[in-house]
Amino acid sequence: MMNNVVVLVEDDAPDDDPDLLGLYEGTPLTERDGWWAAGSLPDRITVFRNPTLAVCETADEVVEEVRVTVVHEIAHHFGIDDERLHELGW
Repeated sequence: MMNNVVVLVEDDAPDDDPDLLGLYEGTPLTERDGWWAAGSLPDRITVFRNPTLAVCETADEVVEEVRVTVVHEIAHHFGIDDERLHELGW
C-alpha cells in the first residue's frame, strides 16, 4: 500500500528539534490529487539514530523504539495525525 516512499537513517535530528526520533516528509495520501504524481520526489521517513540511542538502554529497546517510530511515521504517510495516533495508543 506504500509506493514512492524511502526510509532513511540519519545520525542526528534537526537542530530545531534535537530529541526528534523520526520524521515524515511528503504529501500524505489523504492530501494527494491529480497534480501530485507529476514529477513528485519520494516521500521520506527518517529515523534519527543518536536521539533513539539516547532514550534506550538495551538493544531490545532500540528495536522496539525504531518499530514504534517507523509505524508512527508510516501513519503520517496515510494521513493519520499525532492526535489520532495518541488516541489509538501510539
